[in-house]
Amino acid sequence: MVLPTTHPASLAVVGIGGDIGMYSLCRAFHEQYGVSSTVLSTVATRAMRYSAFVKNVVVPDLDDAEVLLAALEEQARQPAGRTLVLLTNSDWHVQTIVRHRERLEAAGYVVQYPGPEVLETISTKLGFAAVCARLGIATPRTVPVDVAALVAEGGSVATGDLARRLASDVGLPLVAKPSDSSEWHRTDFPGKQKVHTLRSPDELAMLLDRLIAARYPGTLLVQAYIPGDETQVRSLTAYRDSHGEVTLLSSGRVLLEEHTPGTLGIPAAILVEPYDDAMDAARRFLDDVGYVGFANFDFKRDERGGRHVFFEVNPRIGRNNHYVTAAGVNVAQVLVEDVVLGRRLAPRRATAEVLFTVVPFGLLLRYVDPDLRTQLRRIKARGGVAHPLRYPRGDGGVRRRLVVEAITQNYRRKYARYYPSPTPD
Repeated sequence: MVLPTTHPASLAVVGIGGDIGMYSLCRAFHEQYGVSSTVLSTVATRAMRYSAFVKNVVVPDLDDAEVLLAALEEQARQPAGRTLVLLTNSDWHVQTIVRHRERLEAAGYVVQYPGPEVLETISTKLGFAAVCARLGIATPRTVPVDVAALVAEGGSVATGDLARRLASDVGLPLVAKPSDSSEWHRTDFPGKQKVHTLRSPDELAMLLDRLIAARYPGTLLVQAYIPGDETQVRSLTAYRDSHGEVTLLSSGRVLLEEHTPGTLGIPAAILVEPYDDAMDAARRFLDDVGYVGFANFDFKRDERGGRHVFFEVNPRIGRNNHYVTAAGVNVAQVLVEDVVLGRRLAPRRATAEVLFTVVPFGLLLRYVDPDLRTQLRRIKARGGVAHPLRYPRGDGGVRRRLVVEAITQNYRRKYARYYPSPTPD
């Protein structure tokens, strides 16, 4: 859907979800076009607190599709005559948006997400792996476990025996994670993490038992562990436009992940580095499936051979999108030029050497090796550190700065509790 206008002054951004990633997107629109945003969230969030250009509207039960749609339609009515850009960083909200695209476009929203067929193909990690196999893109050895079938069997499965067979097939340690993250989001069980790294069959059996007890309706992927600490993890952000051209690519090395159980695995610090082979693989993938909009790929460098192994693609820009804007390409601009102004952009890569971090710089240095410390200190000395919430030009109020500092320093407490020292591998 393209809505050409003579000037983006009529832009209005409506976001779903109040995390740091959504603030980063709102910030990108404010930096590029000076526009304000409205963000819907189930609770008022600290990431948005006291912002001068973000209005945080609390709407309980946003995971309910009808509640979400009604709230978005309400926002579209106040006031009328604006070009509404709809954004989210949640897979489950992307699915709702795609299912109800016509209704949202009728309300006046620009909806730049892949179509339902494409989303169905790539929204599960099994579907993603199938496309990668066809294109010769490396993925880890993976065995799917149909937990929904185990639930249907009424707990008669000997999960210990199953776990031992899986561990023998895949090897230890292993990684267990959902094929469909939206189903995972709606399921609660003790010890739930975004991704589980398991070192014994007993640990896997315990996870299976908990999923069966929680009546998890999906598929669990048991996956070979790619060795290397989180500095071998990579992130790649792309945008494929309405004309079928990938106009934005950016990649980076994850230096530190979050370790609080609810956010385990989310990058807390990224060093922008261009990986041409991974960028080429991402472009081929997006072209092959006919993708449109932002996409975020997770992959890792396998130290055993130096190749990049891909894990998944998220049908959204990703929580850490500010690293792209900081590295030289404003993410709001590639979207607006394409679907609001109707202009074609030449392909661009955001590759400037920038350190994205949400944690204090000194804390980050604890978790990287000496060579990286030297490089990061050099980047900091020339002003190359980008914190998504620190935006003095647009959000420089005293109360706002105090909130951002409190959020940043709170990571010291979190890491002291959940990750007191770097892991050996």
